[in-house]
Amino acid sequence: MIRALIFFCLAASVLAKPNIIFILSDDLAQGDLGCYGQKLIKTPNLDRMAKEGTRFTQGYCGTTVCAPSRSSLMTGLHSGHCPIRANREIGKEGQKPLPPGTITVAKILHDAGYATACCGKWGMGMFDTTGSPLKLGFDHFFGYNCQRHAHSYFPTYLYNDDKRFDLPGNTVKGIGKTYAQNLIADETLKFVRTNKDRPFFLYYSITLPHGNHEIDDLGIYAKENWTMTQKSYAAQVTRLDSDFGRLLDLLKELKLDENTLVMLAGDNGSSFDPKSEVGSLFDQASNGLRGYKRGLYEGALRQASLARWPGKVPAGRVSDEPWAFWDFLPTAAELAGAPIPAECKTDGLSLVSFLQGGPAPQRDHFYWELHEGTSLQAVRFGDWKAVRNGPERPIELYDLKTDAAESKDLAQSKPDLVAKAEALMKSSRTDDPDWPLVQKKPGKGKKK
Repeated sequence: MIRALIFFCLAASVLAKPNIIFILSDDLAQGDLGCYGQKLIKTPNLDRMAKEGTRFTQGYCGTTVCAPSRSSLMTGLHSGHCPIRANREIGKEGQKPLPPGTITVAKILHDAGYATACCGKWGMGMFDTTGSPLKLGFDHFFGYNCQRHAHSYFPTYLYNDDKRFDLPGNTVKGIGKTYAQNLIADETLKFVRTNKDRPFFLYYSITLPHGNHEIDDLGIYAKENWTMTQKSYAAQVTRLDSDFGRLLDLLKELKLDENTLVMLAGDNGSSFDPKSEVGSLFDQASNGLRGYKRGLYEGALRQASLARWPGKVPAGRVSDEPWAFWDFLPTAAELAGAPIPAECKTDGLSLVSFLQGGPAPQRDHFYWELHEGTSLQAVRFGDWKAVRNGPERPIELYDLKTDAAESKDLAQSKPDLVAKAEALMKSSRTDDPDWPLVQKKPGKGKKK
């Protein structure tokens, strides 16, 4: 009788742990989705998610390029402490790896009894390095390890765990015949089906709609009077939406819906200058924000972000309160009832209460930096936002409460706040020989 009671309690404990799915879209912007105001690109499933859950207007990425933003999400560290603070290519394939001893959200959840998988793109270390996803808490990996390789939507190979498998095509030219997203989307569904009877964590790192802007079917956009790039981009976003819809449908089919938190975000804000070919047609600046990818203004840092968990996350809520990628690790740990190891010095705060309808956690400030040429820094404290576009440049200061577009620099009239921002920029970062603060001289360095 006692043995049966113990078994029942253990089973109930496992069942009480929610499944966690984080869908990270490569370069998805707020302006791409109908629920944020997009009129030309159709995203019915994501719009439905917004109606059935919460839409965030001030969800912040880790920083505004791929590898460091993803590293922040996985490690719970902002880019002043994160071991990866820029894109750094390694050899013919792969990026600078996460270092030995890195604690990731996957590791914490794996140790708490979760099945864990990453499907899509990794970009934080090849399989023979310390940054391999299979060494950092993931039971399973499927897709592209190298983010440079992920620029091809028709590749000649992918990886299943650490095993490369070839796809039909011209291997010399590196041009395949298989649209990789079809395989990746199917793998996410397979993982959920396989692990439906235990708690699972799925990190669905979808490559859409990052360039190259390639698609196997233009669909409803084929006859539009747009350029091929514009048609392809719209079709990429809609393909992302339809594959997401398949995942939601499966959760309902398997009766996992009410025990699964689904979060979706872009890894940075808009990728396009509003005057560019894509940006001008789809009006990605429609939210009135300044800047785009590789900068640290709000248009680059605020990304599309949604959360859905029927019965837990309020339906139809729109939140203007800020949170950031480094909050995901402590959030997932709390949901799993898992301790955060002492050696994991997270910068994040749990969003569990916030996701369920409470206020956002209160904090002293948010901090970002980026090292793609000249080192950039930004800090937000309260409604004040400071940006420094290089260590030798002056600090700019904006009041986000009245000027979300960061159009009026108030630095000259607020020297006390500029001094505070400068102090926060200094105290928020750990010096690292890999990431010195650098001012690129005019005419030097390659354009990225």
